[in-house]
Amino acid sequence: MKPICIALALLCLSIIGTAQEEFVPPQAKLLVKFPFSQLNGGIVIVKAQIDSFPDTLNFVFDTGSGGISLDSAAAAYLNVISVKSDKTIRGIGGIRKVDFTNNHTLKLYGFLTHHLDFHINDYDLLTSVYGVRIDGIIGYSFLRRYIVKLDYDNMMIEVYSPGIFKYPKGGYMLKPNFSTLPLQTATVEDERAIQSRFIFDTGAGLSFLLSQDFVDDSVVFKKSRKMYPTQAEGIGGKRQMSVSVVKEIKLGPYKFKRVPVHIFEDDYNVTSYPLLGGLIGNDILRRFNVIINYPEQSIHIKPNNHYTESFDYSYTGLGIYQIDGEIRIVDIIPNSPGAKAGFLRGDVIFSVEANTSKNIQTYKTIFQNSIGRIRVIVFRDQKPVVLTIDVKDIRY
Repeated sequence: MKPICIALALLCLSIIGTAQEEFVPPQAKLLVKFPFSQLNGGIVIVKAQIDSFPDTLNFVFDTGSGGISLDSAAAAYLNVISVKSDKTIRGIGGIRKVDFTNNHTLKLYGFLTHHLDFHINDYDLLTSVYGVRIDGIIGYSFLRRYIVKLDYDNMMIEVYSPGIFKYPKGGYMLKPNFSTLPLQTATVEDERAIQSRFIFDTGAGLSFLLSQDFVDDSVVFKKSRKMYPTQAEGIGGKRQMSVSVVKEIKLGPYKFKRVPVHIFEDDYNVTSYPLLGGLIGNDILRRFNVIINYPEQSIHIKPNNHYTESFDYSYTGLGIYQIDGEIRIVDIIPNSPGAKAGFLRGDVIFSVEANTSKNIQTYKTIFQNSIGRIRVIVFRDQKPVVLTIDVKDIRY
């Protein structure tokens, strides 16, 4: 009788175990792998197509975008059907209502994502800033469906289906609060160390951005810290800001010393202060290989070959844009190095330190990596003018 009792007990345990068995998600599968390029500040650009249109478009890959969007000129060129809406988008430059074009397919190197509703916005300013046509922004509407790996060492993006994912050894798993945007805790230290939440924003071409409200309430900066007036561009237009440095930024276990920080008046409540203090930009995030897992609400970061690269500490006070194929001086901050050097609005840059490439990315890179005197030739009223700008270091 004893063996029979044991057998019955094992059978009961087997039945109970089966009843309590939980669903095991499938293994994540690689769906597509494709290259990306980067612009100044670390902005990630991917090439994609919409529906059956053969033309390839340039999209910013942006965790700081709560949807997916298409440039108004690209929408007109593709002749997509748009519909009015009461929805608004907020950026550092303002709030605006947007139209939508609905139920489209995004094609990334043969991989299709269906049923996407694009809002339509004007990205002409961003095109002028970067000298590369910006046709749209890929954000939450795409990211929420997949696991996405950004490999900044090899300039490749891998897209996986949701499921069990094998993360690389090393690195650190962040657990942001997710809405449509990942909101990550980080610590800013200068006069004192202050912890807050910040938007994890691969679409921001800077290191760190703080709202003025956060700065005022936290008193995070040393009293001796010098602030330099500057300008930034984003959704909604241009915005006057200040730029300085902080002693340290800590993200997970990783620390960065003497980090450039922009400070802005958040008139349009982009950061919903005090919920957020600002955003972490891609000049920090590009220093990691990043795995963004929206379905599991986690982000894995691992230091890459760019981790120890120097930050951009240069300050010119010049707003440089590409307009009709020419690199022009459009904005000049009063009393800045650019103003003191004699630059005038409308000057066309011919060369920077003997570089005559007429490539705005190249010119900006030279300015960003050169502290001290730089020789610039501009054309003014169709005549060459030689100027020397003393590029300042915002650390001092």
